[in-house]
Amino acid sequence: MKKQIGRHLSFVECRESMGMGVGGGLAARATISESGMDVIVIAMGPGRRHITKPVCEITYALREEGIDTSVLVVNAGSGVPSDAPDMTTSTYFGLDPIEVERIQQYKVAIIHLGNVRQHIIYKARLILRNVDIPAIVVAQAPVDFEDFAAIGVKTVRVMPADEDINTRGEIKEIITGVIRGVTAPQDKLDEIVSKVQQVLPPRGGD
Repeated sequence: MKKQIGRHLSFVECRESMGMGVGGGLAARATISESGMDVIVIAMGPGRRHITKPVCEITYALREEGIDTSVLVVNAGSGVPSDAPDMTTSTYFGLDPIEVERIQQYKVAIIHLGNVRQHIIYKARLILRNVDIPAIVVAQAPVDFEDFAAIGVKTVRVMPADEDINTRGEIKEIITGVIRGVTAPQDKLDEIVSKVQQVLPPRGGD
């Protein structure tokens, strides 16, 4: 017989490959760390420009509050989608079918993106075009619901015209000012936890 005293027990499945030196120890691209099926944090692949340190801190903060949180590091996380107007990068952002399948299993997605406004909105659109779950965008750059709705992304506050809707999933919340490669301040972590709790369906709910 097992008893727990004042602790929330979590089982964390190891990722498929070793962690990288850059990115706060976050695992290499194309890997997933599974811990329950409540929230999936989608992170760009680690690299010189895509420092993923805040993802580990966000994940830890959510797990401390008893929210089962897994992390998916996107295989093709750099660059922008092929249909984005800004194609100055030499790489394409995209999702593999297995990544779509994994994301769709969760109740809420936290999409952690970078500091280029145009890249952020088109990456989010590609993700939400492929999965039908509520999403919270966490970014460094200042973006708002109007930015996403303008390119056909469904959002809780601004909805594109019916003929312009280009996503299955919907953005429920946006948190900006989470800087790559810098320790996330406690007020930002508290804001993320609070907004996840608002979006996450009640235990035992649909």
